[in-house]
Amino acid sequence: MFGARCLVRALRPCSSAPCPRHKPSARLSVRDALGAQNTKGERVKVQGWIRSVRSQKEVLFLHINDGSSLESLQVVADSSFDSRELAFGSSVEVQGQLVKSPSKKQDVELKAEKIEVVGNCDAKDCGFVHIHTPIITSNDCEGAGELFQVEPSSKIKVPEKNFFSVPAFLTVSGQLHLEVMSGAFTQVFTFGPTFRAENSQSRRHLAEFYMVEAEISFVESLQDLMQVMEGLFKTATMTVLSNCPEDVELCHKFIAPGQKDRLEHMLKNNFLIISYTEAIEILKQASQNFTFTPEWGVDLHTEHEKYLVKHCGNIPVFVINYPLALKPFYMRDNEDGPQHTVAAVDLLVPGVGELFGGSLREERYHFLEPRLARSGLTEAYQWYLDLRRFGSVPHGGFGMGFERYLQCILGIDNIKDVIPFPRFTHSCIL
Repeated sequence: MFGARCLVRALRPCSSAPCPRHKPSARLSVRDALGAQNTKGERVKVQGWIRSVRSQKEVLFLHINDGSSLESLQVVADSSFDSRELAFGSSVEVQGQLVKSPSKKQDVELKAEKIEVVGNCDAKDCGFVHIHTPIITSNDCEGAGELFQVEPSSKIKVPEKNFFSVPAFLTVSGQLHLEVMSGAFTQVFTFGPTFRAENSQSRRHLAEFYMVEAEISFVESLQDLMQVMEGLFKTATMTVLSNCPEDVELCHKFIAPGQKDRLEHMLKNNFLIISYTEAIEILKQASQNFTFTPEWGVDLHTEHEKYLVKHCGNIPVFVINYPLALKPFYMRDNEDGPQHTVAAVDLLVPGVGELFGGSLREERYHFLEPRLARSGLTEAYQWYLDLRRFGSVPHGGFGMGFERYLQCILGIDNIKDVIPFPRFTHSCIL
């Protein structure tokens, strides 16, 4: 507090003009304001983003955060300040008096004398349409994982060989259905259960888990896609920290000491970007001995992903442009050589490894058709080819594992501890 005032005075230009009636407001970070010892009505200025708004008949309450602290500063203002512009996510500059708070929930609060909206944010509608994609599906979203096939009980008699007349599976991803819908709505998403018949006993795999998936039309670069992915991670995390601070603090205190600082480190830094080729070179030069030897053309394993994140200073890192041979038919060909790659992206985060996976989709019929033919999938995916024949546009999308996301922000080591009824090999209790 004292240092902040000294710095403000030191940087303020000298003037022979008469002193104003009130001292100019000292600019404080939220962290410094929360830690202030002298709260006898000192005038301060705080800049940041609105994390919550609560409007009452005569009083308006705002919570402001600037990234310097996980805890937000409460702003108390007259109801006359209330406006539609004061919404979640809007950036503001608040000037007023820093006073002792009468509430036990915080030590100090800022009595607002002036509130200026720096940047508007319409938090109610980002333009994404929620699509309820089916759980039972006839497509296997090639390359997404092993499938659980759905069949009727032997007690049920149907005249056809299959109940649906075609093989049916529990969905491994809603991506292909979202691609269909993105032909009518430019931004769509789904949030629901997905299933993988993987014989894995690892700390980050489940047979049933939830995914947030999105598909965006008129996306022409991975950079556009990565901005949405990073924004989703940071916005969702700040919302959780704002709305459920006690729950998060409980985990950080008793399960993952130090996770609060690690999470703050992730939120305040821009995510990094490296290519798959760069990632392989980093791993080859590592002093660490890996169980799986890193080689170009071989997929990254969890040990590789975690090392890359540590190598990048424990900041989430996007790995882009994977070998074409590693990825399914729907990922866009980069047309590069001699190391042939596709426009795929994974987001790796501390403690977990891969959290997001996505790509630009191959919207060009003359590229997609031969890739399907080489894989013997033309007949099964003729409908997918037809999407490229009628008004196709460049588009891309991603999926985020929800339970892995909880692991990341809470610092929980085992994915089975972030879901009420974990399903995995040899375990389907209840």
